[in-house]
Amino acid sequence: MTDEMDDELWELTFSEFDEYLGTLKTRELQREAARAISTMPADNNSIHKFNKEAHHNSHIWYKAVIKHYVFEHGGMPSEIGPGKDVKFVLDV
Repeated sequence: MTDEMDDELWELTFSEFDEYLGTLKTRELQREAARAISTMPADNNSIHKFNKEAHHNSHIWYKAVIKHYVFEHGGMPSEIGPGKDVKFVLDV
């Protein structure tokens, strides 16, 4: 994403943000959710709140994690907050 796109992204309504998340490929959702999850406490309660929303649908689960992160930090995990510093093994 470019900086210009970032500025536009955070001016979206909730439904527009849902649409945006719907445009991401599965692997992009997985990576963003992984960045977000790795910054949260490693306990059952942290994960369980997303399981309640997703009802055994991984795409909804990834989106719920990303939305939570965006609400907490104000942007996508790869762009803002502690998620941007997460390094994946395959990227090293």
